[in-house]
Amino acid sequence: MSKNIKWFQEIGIEDVAEVGGKNASLGEMYQNLTAEGVRVPNGFAVTSSAYIHVLDANNAWEKLHALLDNLDVDNVDALQSAGKKCREIVYNAKLPDDLREDIVKAYEKLKEEYGESLSLAVRSSATAEDSPEASFAGQNDTYLNISSAEELLDAYKRCLASNFTDRSIHYKYDNGFDYLKVYLSVVVMKMVRSDIGASGVMFSLDTETGFKDVVFINAALGLGENVVQGSINPDAFYVHKPTFNKGFRTVLKRSLGSKEKKMIFTDTINLDNIAVEYTKNIPTTAQEQSRFCITDEEVMVLADYAIKVENHYSKKAGFTKPMDMEWAKDGLDGHLYMVQARPETVESQKKGNILETYHLKETGRVLVTGQAIGTKIGQGKARYIAGVKDLNTFKAGEVLVADTTNPDWEPIMKIASAIITNKGGRTCHAAILSRELGIPAVVGCDNATEVLKDADEVTVSCAEGEEGHVYEGLLDYEIIRTDLSNLPKTKTKIMMNLGNPDIAFSLASLPVDGIGLARMEFIINEYIKAHPMALKHPQKVDEATRNKLEELTRAYDSMEDFFVKTLSEGVATIASSVYPKPCVVRMSDFKSNEYATLLGGEVFELKEDNPMIGFRGASRYAHPNYEEGFALECAAMKRVRDEMGFANVILMIPFCRRVDEGERVIDTMAKYGLKQGENGLEIYVMCEIPNNVIQIDAFSKIFDGFSIGSNDLTQLTLGVDRDSEIVAFDYDERDEGVKEMIRLAVEGCKRNDRHSGICGQAPSDYPEMAEYLVRLGIDSMSLNPDSVLKTIENVGKLEQKLGRT
Repeated sequence: MSKNIKWFQEIGIEDVAEVGGKNASLGEMYQNLTAEGVRVPNGFAVTSSAYIHVLDANNAWEKLHALLDNLDVDNVDALQSAGKKCREIVYNAKLPDDLREDIVKAYEKLKEEYGESLSLAVRSSATAEDSPEASFAGQNDTYLNISSAEELLDAYKRCLASNFTDRSIHYKYDNGFDYLKVYLSVVVMKMVRSDIGASGVMFSLDTETGFKDVVFINAALGLGENVVQGSINPDAFYVHKPTFNKGFRTVLKRSLGSKEKKMIFTDTINLDNIAVEYTKNIPTTAQEQSRFCITDEEVMVLADYAIKVENHYSKKAGFTKPMDMEWAKDGLDGHLYMVQARPETVESQKKGNILETYHLKETGRVLVTGQAIGTKIGQGKARYIAGVKDLNTFKAGEVLVADTTNPDWEPIMKIASAIITNKGGRTCHAAILSRELGIPAVVGCDNATEVLKDADEVTVSCAEGEEGHVYEGLLDYEIIRTDLSNLPKTKTKIMMNLGNPDIAFSLASLPVDGIGLARMEFIINEYIKAHPMALKHPQKVDEATRNKLEELTRAYDSMEDFFVKTLSEGVATIASSVYPKPCVVRMSDFKSNEYATLLGGEVFELKEDNPMIGFRGASRYAHPNYEEGFALECAAMKRVRDEMGFANVILMIPFCRRVDEGERVIDTMAKYGLKQGENGLEIYVMCEIPNNVIQIDAFSKIFDGFSIGSNDLTQLTLGVDRDSEIVAFDYDERDEGVKEMIRLAVEGCKRNDRHSGICGQAPSDYPEMAEYLVRLGIDSMSLNPDSVLKTIENVGKLEQKLGRT
């Protein structure tokens, strides 16, 4: 074949200079990963030599130099005028006969492989002469559904002309490239018919936190452009790599996107968006919006692809190389294909041992919420930008508010203190760019442009988990920087309390020995929202409540399936952040008044005068009023350990008053598939009732370990209702009687060779209590995340003083 054309089987990542990044990557995957079961559509590259050949043959260089050599790119009018003229010069160039012939011949050869009905994807693949590794992602045009030689040649010329779009010229200027030494190669490949299937992007790490143990997948119906542009909210899935590599095949966590529209092919040209000619958007149906657009089995295939791609590129590079990938599902053959892979450029580049955490010091009125991008906080005056014509009104340090963004907006995005959009998911343009710039962004807010007014002072917080909050006013915040390399290794295990799966990945970098308390209540309250018994017996609630339950569970096989999957995925997400270190999960410990506030709850809960010491914890689990609800909890925990592979999960029973109650709970758990000792299952008990301390020898015969709940133990030792304001002055975990109870508990654990830990507030709030516990020789302390680092430092110093290192 001539130097104008190179087939995928002839090219690899070392050919970037001749064929550009996209082509080189497709060739690399096609050559090396097809045999491993990764599907890559076949195709060929029209080389950068061909681009030079076109401009040489048409004497175009001089004309382009005249337009670009003295261009002021910050003068928007001059940029637009020069760009338009450059594009006309290139598009109107005549293709040399040999090149035209080579392209048509290659197209005919591809038809021999795929049949006469073959349609093509034609994509730009830029390469810089001086810096072949440079990324030009999103700077140039793509044409889809090309199905004749004439259309192919036209699309090829349009791609060449896109080397001179306004944004591409500006990007070259910003990155120090000579405008005329960035050459354009073009990808010509079999079109994956995702217009009648699905498509999306995926990363081999979590894009917000850099957590490397997951594959993150976005999926939407139709062509992938909507996901990339951020004009819709896609479905999202996570898969945990270490358990996947052990043979477990389950989704770690998922969220249903609204997927308001899908892009399909049309016979007429789409002049609104030259990058996606012959396409149009149509609204999705209510049924399409209410269901995940790919199956769990397909998520597993994609995770397998992502892991294989990452492994291949990492092996080649000699170090771990997280990847940013695009995939498509063909609606005709039902197969999933990889259509792009490039190194992830933001989180994977972060190095060093400095942990930087942003923390709001006050709260305010929340104006809008959306998906948090990054983990920082930004603030300033809001400025709504409706379109390109308004870009010149934006001032440095303002908060950009928009419906959505695109690459033409990049010059103002770089000077924004934060970005807020109505549309988009975590892989949309606004998200990708804000991540690269290190600017906080909240995307997919729906109503930001209606609620936020120009010149409103706002604080944009991405430091509170996956949900981003836009607050009224300029709130006080701090940035805490910790050098992890100087932290001591302590003999006392320092663990953390964590109930919110949304912040699990962002806390994964904390140097803890595991999670000492993962509360189920947060997941049930925030994600499930319904009483377990109402999901089990929807016929017992009124019609309005039943409708709400159906709405909540519509994407799942049944209401029970919704509960089990949602709870198990929430718990597994928390467990994944410290895997394979232990994660102690407490079974539900709502009081009856708290259970009653859940959807359908009032039908199943009795009114109690003092729920704090009423029908809660262990007493519920084997009781006919709740046993079926507990069975669902057990099913979820069995799924976490046995199907999802998180055998690092230890289960813990709260508020177990008597020894025989403990025995009943162990029997009930076994009845629902959680047999102590099976698959290494350990069951702990909360040591929070004086009777747990008094009868610790008897409780030790039933349970594998104890976690002191200092909150309830203080309340019940001192006889103080911790919910009562009027006697709050009498509530103090440092009371000598409480400390004596803790001492007896720790000694009892040692005597019976059982694990001793503490997960109450005391060591988080009072450093002197942490010191007391270390002196007692407690095995572990579980603290709130914001107390972990300071406590590690203090405990390290104390252990050194006590000679325990």
